[in-house]
Amino acid sequence: MTTGSASTRSVGLVLARPARLLGAEPFFMEFIAGIEERLAEDDRSVLLHVVGTEDAEIAAYRRWAAGGVVDAVVVVNRTVDDHRPAVLREMGLPALFVGEPDELAVPAVRSDDAGPVREALAYLLELGHRRIARVTGPETLLHTRARTAALLEGCARAGVEPVVLEGDYSEESGAKLTATLLDAAEPPTAILYDNDVMAVAGLGVAKELGFAVPERLSLVAWDDSSLCRLASPALTTMSVDVHQFGVTVAESVLELVGGGDVAERWSPTATLVPRASTAAPHQGRP
Repeated sequence: MTTGSASTRSVGLVLARPARLLGAEPFFMEFIAGIEERLAEDDRSVLLHVVGTEDAEIAAYRRWAAGGVVDAVVVVNRTVDDHRPAVLREMGLPALFVGEPDELAVPAVRSDDAGPVREALAYLLELGHRRIARVTGPETLLHTRARTAALLEGCARAGVEPVVLEGDYSEESGAKLTATLLDAAEPPTAILYDNDVMAVAGLGVAKELGFAVPERLSLVAWDDSSLCRLASPALTTMSVDVHQFGVTVAESVLELVGGGDVAERWSPTATLVPRASTAAPHQGRP
């Protein structure tokens, strides 16, 4: 709760993300719905603010702290050299951090991003794939780095050299980077994407370029959604119960604003859901 003020019954969430991506990607809407559902049981609500940059996000925190607008904030998308923990501590605004574990001793709901990548990679290797690529989210994000590190480590053990290209979660980057991969002299036989939107866009490009899925190209998406389930073929995913993720975050937020200790919690584990977009690689030339 903000120091020296009555409870506002509100928890702030600032998303430094282009609004066009927020509208296209189901993840955050499901995540926020989970938070809202649990907070409503305690007669609280989420105050959502969408901005374009980290500086704008920090400016929003300063306004909220100065005006006593929220009791606490939920901080997502931890980054390398993240300035937000120090700034929030300085302004005295209670904060719950969501994502990759790190050395900071802060209230947090932590996520395992490496484990699901290892599971998906093992699945692809067992199918016989050796030309594997990954289309990532922004490399400044801690969870992007954790996923990439897990892929590189697993591929090194298997004697495989993956191709990793950085995207931004958008349909445009998914399409462009898939086209780049498939235009190579030896295109991959399997591509892992960091979200559903890029994967569905990649599927569209593969069809346009004549790469039958899954006969010539297997695709795996991080995050399950109706986009993945309704695609043709339906996409194999690393699926997270995003709604429960939000509920878990809300449980920790309620402990935080209540002034007590915040229990260590982890987000629901992402699990591989095989569907029709993955199969053993084609034995002939691509």
